[in-house]
Amino acid sequence: MGLFIDKVISSVIETILFALLPFIWWLATVKGEITFTQWTGIKKVEKGNRAGTVKMTVCTAMPFLLLSIFLFYMLKGTQTATAEFRGMGVKALPAVFVYAFFNTAFPEEILFRGFLLKRLKNKLGFWSANIIQSVLFGALHGGMFFFLVGTGNVKTVTVTVFTGASAWIMGYINEEKADGSILPGWIMHGIANTVSAVVSMFSVV
Repeated sequence: MGLFIDKVISSVIETILFALLPFIWWLATVKGEITFTQWTGIKKVEKGNRAGTVKMTVCTAMPFLLLSIFLFYMLKGTQTATAEFRGMGVKALPAVFVYAFFNTAFPEEILFRGFLLKRLKNKLGFWSANIIQSVLFGALHGGMFFFLVGTGNVKTVTVTVFTGASAWIMGYINEEKADGSILPGWIMHGIANTVSAVVSMFSVV
């Protein structure tokens, strides 16, 4: 129960921190013209596009999940974010759910796909904007592993490329298929995090 509460608290803190810059930007530019949730893509996918969005999300999520497991196997022995769940089994599931969807995926989606991609898209167009946000997303994750965890060059590059490619795919689905909603990317991101945590929970690798 303590771990669950910790994850709820850290999720609130992470969301506030990651949403702070977007919120200030929204206040200074378009407050009164559009709500913050609409502006950042925290909205439903339009009804006419839901079927296609769901189909693409599911079809993309399967190889995405397999690659997540492969990446987790590559990082075996490395102190990853899911290491705290190692060997805990089913009792860790509530904490894992909060961690996967709200402690990591939701704040990151708001900042990278809800704010950065959309603002860059308005200036540079979608394709350039999506490349930039995915490169930054990959570099952030690769850099964290390299400087904070101390992984070698090969593992760092693998993490950077994988997370960057994932960010590009999520950005594409969100903007080109889901009317700018970040929900598909959030779901994919959360599921991938859940799989990684479950693998750790049951000490599969």
